[in-house]
Amino acid sequence: MRRLSAATALLLVPASGLAACSSTDDDGARAAAEELAAALAEAAVGAEDDPLAAVDWRGANAAAVAEEYAAVVAGMDGLAPTVTVAEVDAGAEQPTATLAWSWPVVEGEQWTYETTVDLAEGEEWTVAWDPAVVEPGLEEGDTLDVRTLPSKRGDITGAGGRAIVTERPVVRVGIDKTKVPARRAVTSARALAQLLDIQVAPYVKAVRDAGDKAFVEAITFRADDVPAEVRSGLPDIAGAHQVSADLALAPTRDFAAPILGRVGPVTAEMVEEDPETYRPGDVAGVSGLQARYDDRLRGTPGRVVSAVPADGGEERELFRVDATDGEPLALTLDQRLQSLAEQVLGGVRPASALVAVRPSDGAILAAANGSGTGGQNHATFGQFAPGSTFKAVTSLALLRAGLTPTTPVQCPATTVVDGKQFKNYSDYPSSAIGTIPLEEAIAQSCNTALINARDELADGDLADAAASLGLGIDHDLGFPAYFGEVPPPASETEGAADLIGQGKVLASPMAMAAVAASVQAGTTVVPRLVEDVDVSVPKEAKPLRKQEARQLKAMLRRVVTNGSGRGLADVPGPPVIAKTGTAEYADGGTVRTHAWMIAAQGDLAVAVFVQTGQSGSQTAGPLLEAFLRGAR
Repeated sequence: MRRLSAATALLLVPASGLAACSSTDDDGARAAAEELAAALAEAAVGAEDDPLAAVDWRGANAAAVAEEYAAVVAGMDGLAPTVTVAEVDAGAEQPTATLAWSWPVVEGEQWTYETTVDLAEGEEWTVAWDPAVVEPGLEEGDTLDVRTLPSKRGDITGAGGRAIVTERPVVRVGIDKTKVPARRAVTSARALAQLLDIQVAPYVKAVRDAGDKAFVEAITFRADDVPAEVRSGLPDIAGAHQVSADLALAPTRDFAAPILGRVGPVTAEMVEEDPETYRPGDVAGVSGLQARYDDRLRGTPGRVVSAVPADGGEERELFRVDATDGEPLALTLDQRLQSLAEQVLGGVRPASALVAVRPSDGAILAAANGSGTGGQNHATFGQFAPGSTFKAVTSLALLRAGLTPTTPVQCPATTVVDGKQFKNYSDYPSSAIGTIPLEEAIAQSCNTALINARDELADGDLADAAASLGLGIDHDLGFPAYFGEVPPPASETEGAADLIGQGKVLASPMAMAAVAASVQAGTTVVPRLVEDVDVSVPKEAKPLRKQEARQLKAMLRRVVTNGSGRGLADVPGPPVIAKTGTAEYADGGTVRTHAWMIAAQGDLAVAVFVQTGQSGSQTAGPLLEAFLRGAR
């Protein structure tokens, strides 16, 4: 009999409590049993050298045994058992060995049992083959089969606990290779891809490479959204098939999509990176919050192992681990306001975003991205110069430096800093040129006045004021969030540009909504979206004093009553505070402008961003007004 190889020996797990064997007969019987156990375990993983061929079989052909064993375990989805020798009784009238089997059916759960194999002594100890060697109840022709029990994915809920993302009926369309010959399946795949208007070559390759019994999905539709031409065209394509299923979906395809992400078949990369968690064909979160919180939302799939009779009779359940449903993920999003925000941005062609925050607690009620973003999350993770909306921060810095809303400041048409000329926006009112109060400079958005006041500020004052208004200090909120930055200026001209929200100053719409919310609340507001994530004001943020908070709020109110935000003056409800803004950016060889507006009314603060527009008041202003009116 052959000596066990090192690789085979590694598969053997000595059973504790075994009595020592002293006789040569016992030693031989044990060696035969151990070699069988090791060969079975090694054969289950598809070893190339056919380990069962080295076993001394009694009255059986090794190749036939290997073929039958492979057929018995073929339905176990590639699972590899650990097989050990639990006991050997070489002195019995019919010598036997007891094998202990352990299958890793699901992570953390083993299917364990024992089987008995007959031994016989001759020149060498031999073993007898029977399907019951693999599982005690198996008969000739029976096989094992493992089936996954899917878990119900946890909902993503919004304000009031209302389900935003929940399982909704879908239709999966693809080629069922059991219904069409292999050669015809490729032709059908090409026809189906053309019908569905998806990339032909990748789908044809997926169908060609899939197994003979595979259903190769091409696309998934919401149950009510299957195009009429697809329904009518499917019967003409051999093997084309529809499968009804449920999938975790938001109310509409675009609802907060860049933030929520999507659920779909796992990618090859996901399987390769985490094979213990994901298997080909699994459904999981593949982007956004669905991916980040997949462990929580997915739950734990179960599995059931059955014995399948050769005659097609009733299957016998051998082992079961029930699925554990996923846990919900609670967000602060308000479904009505999110839908309203997306509706408001619906007709905007350039990239755009709208974020609404509740000042009283920082809850993000809406975080919408217009179609022009191409699916990117500009709302909470965009990085753009905030333009004159940042003057709310500059105003606070100047108030802390000793200025008051009525302090006279100089607002010329242009001003020069270290050789660089700065000017006001093109339609700046001539009546507000000259010596004007600080509050008027903010109301009319005078660039030159704030730049000329730069000597009032010390290094770091601007960044400190930004932090007090929730901007510039990054921390993990449990979702992709960019709070902006106010870095130390590298030059005098850069420092001047920073004062009017250009230079190296950057912010996301979420960060600017936090600025408006902080002014409205009179305290630093940190946005929050995921209910379970603790949110606190960074210790670096200097608290707002009551007087400076009151003065700052009054100055932003004057923007609406006397300045560039007059378009919001007749919005019904509590008084509105606001600040408009534009910021120049280079687009190839062309200089274009971002259009911004921030505002707050009652317990609602809003920021609107349009990547390319005329001005804050003309481009972003009407969008913000529509949202405030619709939110009431």
